[in-house]
Amino acid sequence: MQGDPIPSVKFPNGTEVPALGLGTWAIGEDAGYAKMEIESLMAGIDLGMTLIDTAEMYGDGGAEEIVGQAIRGRRDEVFLVSKVYPWNASLKGTVEACEHSLERLGTDRIDLYLLHWRGNHPLAETVAAFEMLKASGKIGAWGVSNFDTDDMEELLRVPDGANVAANQVLYNLSRRGIEYDLLPWCQSRGIPIMAYSPMEQGHILHHPELIHIAKAYQATPAQLALAFLLERDGVIAIPKTSNAERVAENRDCVSLEITDEDWQALDAAFPPPAMKKPLEML
Repeated sequence: MQGDPIPSVKFPNGTEVPALGLGTWAIGEDAGYAKMEIESLMAGIDLGMTLIDTAEMYGDGGAEEIVGQAIRGRRDEVFLVSKVYPWNASLKGTVEACEHSLERLGTDRIDLYLLHWRGNHPLAETVAAFEMLKASGKIGAWGVSNFDTDDMEELLRVPDGANVAANQVLYNLSRRGIEYDLLPWCQSRGIPIMAYSPMEQGHILHHPELIHIAKAYQATPAQLALAFLLERDGVIAIPKTSNAERVAENRDCVSLEITDEDWQALDAAFPPPAMKKPLEML
């Protein structure tokens, strides 16, 4: 099954990345799991899941250190995403936070650097710092996380705000609120959505209808949940697991060919939004 290629998503600057990447939320928190975490990331890279998402927040920098070890000697194979805390996102603070992330990652550049969520620093200041980092080659592009439609519209009014390359938000079968306005807004502008917690931290995997439909395809509920996201244009799913076998299972979701009838059954079990909802976060 792993012969099927992973679909790709294109960023505004033309860079293409796999629509199925690797998340690192909650790794780097316990040294006893470090070896397993590194091996799972390396397995994902081997399988073509070469986008790795991390943040200075995860494990208080520990996740970035794990990623750094996993990509040692193969930096050019990987598309690295990291994030700055909102309280660090001043002009000076953003640059300093990026330097610290680069040090932990053991690299001289981050491919995509995100503002983790909105804070008290003016967007114009954060964007100016991002543009400085981009000009110096320390980041390839910048984006945001946990921004709703009105936040994105405000961002575009800021000098250089139109250079935003991505928006990372909570999106999965049970959290479909962005489909009402944010997802189409981003799709129409060619701004990819990165879907974090694509399996709702495992909670949706026990849903009877998801289990029922997955069984019909000899698939796991996790594979079906990921296939749902990969079906959407411009969406990148970043599941996290510290188990190399589970990484391979996740990779196989690209081979699923779900019928229209079964997509409709999933819509009935996990209804799309009928009205605007506030952006959800974890």
